[in-house]
Amino acid sequence: MAPKDLLQALVVVLAWGVNFVVIKVGLHGVPPMLLGALRFLLAAFPAVFFVRRPQVPWKWLIAYGATISFGQFALLFTAMYVGMPAGLASLVLQAQAFFTLGLAVLCLGERFRAQNVAGLLIAAAGLAVIGAQGGGAMTLLGFVLTLCASLSWATGNIVTKKIGNVDLVGLVVWASLVPPIPFALLSYGFEGPQQIADSLAHISAASVFAIAYLAFVATLVGYSLWGSLMTRYPASQVAPFSLLVPIIGLASAALLLDEKLTAPQIAGAVLVMSGLAVNVFGARIKQRLMPSSR
Repeated sequence: MAPKDLLQALVVVLAWGVNFVVIKVGLHGVPPMLLGALRFLLAAFPAVFFVRRPQVPWKWLIAYGATISFGQFALLFTAMYVGMPAGLASLVLQAQAFFTLGLAVLCLGERFRAQNVAGLLIAAAGLAVIGAQGGGAMTLLGFVLTLCASLSWATGNIVTKKIGNVDLVGLVVWASLVPPIPFALLSYGFEGPQQIADSLAHISAASVFAIAYLAFVATLVGYSLWGSLMTRYPASQVAPFSLLVPIIGLASAALLLDEKLTAPQIAGAVLVMSGLAVNVFGARIKQRLMPSSR
């Protein structure tokens, strides 16, 4: 991966890692379905009037918006609303890396090498160690919903690969037209008009900041850069970078929300980073350790 693309991946990791703390802040004043509707409404408008629609059939725009945008965040926001801690949410959501690789093999015929498998196994062990420390703070419902959100994200990654090389800013902006209506309908049905009215009437500056961050940084910037990487590199090379997101998520949650990091969580984080290193640099390390005989 070229250095500028590596930097691009790290920018996404940082933006998405802090994203979970921002979601918690937003959920303190706005219920989950309304938060989703506002996030994608702001991501779509007014940008849709200035950004040209990508040359993509509507079915793919709808598929992208339904999976990466609506499905993922309807499930994730609800999970965090019912008690999933921000740091652990950032961790469990990264199961998308494994779902993405599996779906890429099944749907796209991609292959991954021995170092990819080894790296993901090491990282999976790290995720398991951290996840086992959830204790009473991590509800079963929150865990299951977050896992389902990760599958929706992974499905969206495959949709991105199917779409191919297009204007990613245009794709994200126009696909953001899809989620507001189903989010609004769910908000009206489950949260009710009274809660919607109260939330909007008494919205705080912190909630406004959270919605703006989610719309512009996490959605427009994050998914445009991520989608660009997914279209230019194999999924097996891009997806594992997301395993760094829980490291940022756990650290920012500990710093800003006082979610304490335990010794096992730190050990698990080291395993995750080691797994990523094996996956990305495994072939180079193997060449150095086992030079071909002359």
